[in-house]
Amino acid sequence: MQRHPYPPYDFTCLYEHTCPYLDGLSTSWVLGQYRRADDVYHEHLRIIDNFSDALKTSEDRVRVLERENAELRAKYQALHRKQFKPNRKKEDESDGERGSAEVTGTAKPKKRGAPVGHPGWTRPVPTRIDRIVPVPSPSVCPHCGSDELTPEGTIHEHIQEDIIVKPQTVVTKYVHEEAFCPRCSRSVVGAGPDEIPNAPIGPIAKSTAGYLRFRIGISYRKVQRILADLFGMNCVPASLVGFDNKAAKRGKPIYEDIREKVRASDVVHADETSWRNDGKGHFVWFAGNDELAYFHIDRHRSGDVAKAVFGEDFDGVLVRDRYAAYNGIGRDFQACLAHIITNAKNIRREHELLPQHERDAAVSLFCDHVMDLCSRACEAGQNLKSGEVLWEEAVNFERRFIRELTKICKQPHRFKPAETLRSHLIGPEQKHLFTFLRIPGVPPTNNHAEQSLRHMVIFRKVCFGTRSDNGIKTHSIIPTLVQTAGRRGVHPREFLHILHTADTATAQAALYNNSS
Repeated sequence: MQRHPYPPYDFTCLYEHTCPYLDGLSTSWVLGQYRRADDVYHEHLRIIDNFSDALKTSEDRVRVLERENAELRAKYQALHRKQFKPNRKKEDESDGERGSAEVTGTAKPKKRGAPVGHPGWTRPVPTRIDRIVPVPSPSVCPHCGSDELTPEGTIHEHIQEDIIVKPQTVVTKYVHEEAFCPRCSRSVVGAGPDEIPNAPIGPIAKSTAGYLRFRIGISYRKVQRILADLFGMNCVPASLVGFDNKAAKRGKPIYEDIREKVRASDVVHADETSWRNDGKGHFVWFAGNDELAYFHIDRHRSGDVAKAVFGEDFDGVLVRDRYAAYNGIGRDFQACLAHIITNAKNIRREHELLPQHERDAAVSLFCDHVMDLCSRACEAGQNLKSGEVLWEEAVNFERRFIRELTKICKQPHRFKPAETLRSHLIGPEQKHLFTFLRIPGVPPTNNHAEQSLRHMVIFRKVCFGTRSDNGIKTHSIIPTLVQTAGRRGVHPREFLHILHTADTATAQAALYNNSS
């Protein structure tokens, strides 16, 4: 039978509506269902593709979040361990000693003390002898208790230095001769030696209280107990607060003069730390050098405060950390290399706390190289300062360090803290890492400012901050005067004594050893 590829034009199937090959279904309906199924199939394929894309995006996001979560957990663990970190050096030494003892069979501990070659320290012998106490030869041996002792006729001398505590006060009565002033129409009197007019407590007690408060770091109530128990001087803590307020008022012109001298200095260290005033967060700003110390307590930690401290015309070199508030202050600055070393140590410690599959071997190597380079740079700065290395070699040091740093920071890192540090080290501020190699007198670290703020950091744990604006002024002015006096070779208590009894010019001359 002949088959035709196409039916005739006027052909009509007799089984169009009930086809026996389709179980009696309509062919038109089956064809329609087939075409709709094809559309639905392609729609499902599009839906599956969309779900696949969304799933891939979600998986990528999950991996990013897992990495960030691992970094945050590592940072949290590092912060927690930082508060309770063990002395690994001692543990390693003890483990090594224990292992050597097991090998040799002896358990002799390592001798404690200074390193080998370190010069010993002995107390200097007093140059004066206030009293001589003869001591007869003993009749009983202090070691074995024997009473069969024979005098030898020799002498053993022992010099002992002690203090004298006199639990009493010295009451001075000043008898003034009066004079009449026709302009004021009143009788006037002068001030005697070490006399504070109309003050029932003298300058020695006031300067001692201020010294104990702002140099030793003792609370007002403990200062009150010391004055009462050791010297018999009875007062209340409120009186001590009044002493400090008067001292701050008298020392404010000197405080402002110190600020101007800091602004005129060639090299200045700068740093800040937190403070509390009436329960609100404040900040203690420090600016100074080997001869000056200036403190300023402010509510904010912004660049405006930094400009207020250093002024608009500061033209010196600023030794500081990476805080952006100091940007634009001074003609140049030195970034603290010790901060970079500490940052690299923390980054490596955090990276080691990550899961094994999230770690990157290049990060640990990067941190080690950065720490080694900064340590060698600090050592070079010490050699330049001591004169072991001539300044003509400083240029070669800088070129070598920059070349090594560029090589170290060539490869980017997945670990965000390491990448942030890398970007900083090769960024536009790279030249400020080695300012100490270009300008004499500039140190490579900001350790000076850290040590200057150390007293305020410990002191805030004792006094828990201040409670008023007067307290802010007092705890800005007096620490400035006390630390500056110590750096100028003047005893802080003696300077506070002069501040309470003399005028501003005399106190300022005493602060600068009569050189101002």
